[in-house]
Amino acid sequence: MIDPEVLAAIQAAGDVLCISHVKPDGDAIGSLLGTGWLLRGLGKLPTLALQDEVPSEHLVLPGAGDIITAHSPAYSAQVREQPFDLLICLDASSPDRMGTAYNAAVHGSAPLLVIDHHITNTHFGTYNWVAPDCAATCQMVVYLADALDVPLEGPLAECLLTGLVTDTLCFRTSNTDAGVLEAAMRLMRGGANLATITDRTVNRRPFRMILLWSLILPSVQLEDGVIWATANQSLFDQVGVPVNDIGLSSYLVTADEADMSAVLVEKVDEAVGLAVECSFRAKPGFDVAQLAFSFGGGGHPPASGCTIPGALAEVTAQVIPALKAARRMQVEQRVKAAHGG
Repeated sequence: MIDPEVLAAIQAAGDVLCISHVKPDGDAIGSLLGTGWLLRGLGKLPTLALQDEVPSEHLVLPGAGDIITAHSPAYSAQVREQPFDLLICLDASSPDRMGTAYNAAVHGSAPLLVIDHHITNTHFGTYNWVAPDCAATCQMVVYLADALDVPLEGPLAECLLTGLVTDTLCFRTSNTDAGVLEAAMRLMRGGANLATITDRTVNRRPFRMILLWSLILPSVQLEDGVIWATANQSLFDQVGVPVNDIGLSSYLVTADEADMSAVLVEKVDEAVGLAVECSFRAKPGFDVAQLAFSFGGGGHPPASGCTIPGALAEVTAQVIPALKAARRMQVEQRVKAAHGG
């Protein structure tokens, strides 16, 4: 059930600024574009903004060319100085995740509506619709369209199905339930092509990404049900890939002997200097979200991350023991539960 205040805030607004998180993934782009199409269907004037560029695999989505990035010339004219009636933040668990696309001095005067499915969301909005039971923020936008009587068809359907496919790894994650599949079926009936979306998002990666994996994999280690790999920014620079979630942690956790995985990448962060970007994954029944949250990050139980100031060696010495301890505690809890404890 969507809070009536959320619906009222949308219905009352005319000019709406929609922002999603830094280093956007398929759910970020899909929910941002989908909300844009939804608002247009209501006769609103949405402006869509991001700190970073749209990933290449999502540039084909309808409306992707209209997204304004914080580094583009259009940003100052259309976003930085312009007041809006409403700001909608999508798929971001905390305000810092909006990055430089958000100008607090200007945009802070407008009410902020947060629409997100991360369990670690800090409820930082004027209105907060947080639904951790949804597998993707795009699933929430499906329900929002229903509540506002906007048909799930055409560009809206294509954008929302993209977020569902990417955030569930094509319906393979543990949070893929009947509700997710029902939402996907409705979007397909509205014209979204599941095979095409899966092919361009889940089934493909550039050769330079495979080359990067080959450079990082020699560092891989497995101990106590935890598998991890480490790298520094120079490897990414060597193959021309920005430091980001490259999907390697999802691959590592497929090891039979592992319940949790981590990929730790040392980089130079503009704000804090040397820092390590951590990507965590967990098999069904295990939770890495709380660990990420304890280090200042967030995410979902099966997939989360954080950025920790410091050098690779010192951060690895903090994170891996904590990951092992979290896994050990969760195993003990499962054993107790199995024995009625």
